[in-house]
Amino acid sequence: MPLNKPPRVPKLRTHKATGQGYVVLNGQAVYLGRAGLSETERRYHQVIAEWLAAGQQPKVQPADITVKELLARYWVHARGYYRDAGGRPTTQLHVLRSALKPLRELYGESRAAEFGPLALKAVRQRMIDLGWSRTTVNQSISRIKQVFRWAVENELLPGGVYHAVQAVSGLRRGRCAAREPEPVGPVPAAMIDAIKPFVPKPVWAMIQLQLLTAARAGEIVAMRPCDIDMSGRVWTYQPAEHKTAHHGHARTIYIGPRAQEVLRPFLKRPVGAHLFSPAEAMAERREARHKQRKTPLSCGNRPGSNQVEQPTWRPGDAYTVAAYRRAIAYACDRAFPPPKPLTRQPKESLAAWGARLTAAQRVELAAWRREHRWHPHQLRHNAATELRREFGVETARVILGHRSAAVTEVYAELDRAKAVEAALQAG
Repeated sequence: MPLNKPPRVPKLRTHKATGQGYVVLNGQAVYLGRAGLSETERRYHQVIAEWLAAGQQPKVQPADITVKELLARYWVHARGYYRDAGGRPTTQLHVLRSALKPLRELYGESRAAEFGPLALKAVRQRMIDLGWSRTTVNQSISRIKQVFRWAVENELLPGGVYHAVQAVSGLRRGRCAAREPEPVGPVPAAMIDAIKPFVPKPVWAMIQLQLLTAARAGEIVAMRPCDIDMSGRVWTYQPAEHKTAHHGHARTIYIGPRAQEVLRPFLKRPVGAHLFSPAEAMAERREARHKQRKTPLSCGNRPGSNQVEQPTWRPGDAYTVAAYRRAIAYACDRAFPPPKPLTRQPKESLAAWGARLTAAQRVELAAWRREHRWHPHQLRHNAATELRREFGVETARVILGHRSAAVTEVYAELDRAKAVEAALQAG
């Protein structure tokens, strides 16, 4: 639902038997005093204003609300808050759901007003036990603190609860049991080329565009012809939504000649349509399978004859970042298949495969995938490294869309060959 749609405001009513003015909020009548008086109307506007400020949710006593009820109320707020300009939910909802799950599992039935620093530390330890990295734990704890801040802001909890949980400091490197996150680096070129036979044309085009433009995965999947200015030798693409749009920052992606050649086959579509479509990729896959068909058309199913009238899933008109990432992961598994005992066999269901693998085999499979899989965000590191090496950090900063060169250094791998050469000459 778009954020600009105004909520329906309940009207001030009159109870005929008693002459009282009242309003119905969330199925409950709130009596405001004698109907027709200015004080009653003023009270009505005050109650409506507080109800709207609370996200159209009923008011409760702070002593009664449980952590589960608090999270449910915050989730209503989050679903309306974390949306892009088009009214679509952002990926922050998925991150938030993951961060709040340990809290709900451990303290869902507890009273929120009694939640304190020790309870938050217990939730943090649960995250560590689940194998989360130190930075992920710190970010998740910060999101939980944000929930309690919102609760205090909306008079669902006393202010002391938020101030108490604020006393829990973040985990420090080398001073906690949480593992350190593995650094994200560029993808070796050989690993990129290896998956080309196993991805559809739209996915391979998105991979090439990320390498050539240093754009984020979310910016690539959202590309539309109407967002691209093709008037100059270098095209420019200004995404309607991007990572720092809510800060008021503009984002311009520069598309050079090689990237233009990648885009051209996908520009023959309505100006408002997305360039890269899973539905087209599915049609391409079916066409390829049809060409490999060995059964005569007089036997078996003809193309289009074996379709479900109401399928549970249909390919969309635009890729999401998650779908783009899954397509690359699937291609990596085909390009670098794990050892046979760990591989899903033909005609073996996912449930049967999962039941067949032992705990040790699952650990081995996860290690294999960490070694042989890569994700779209790494392509931005590839592009950043090349830009920094060829044109310097300031040019790389502009193309990457960073506000600070220090952020660009995180993405760009240092050219160690130059450092070695300098050391040989100097020392």
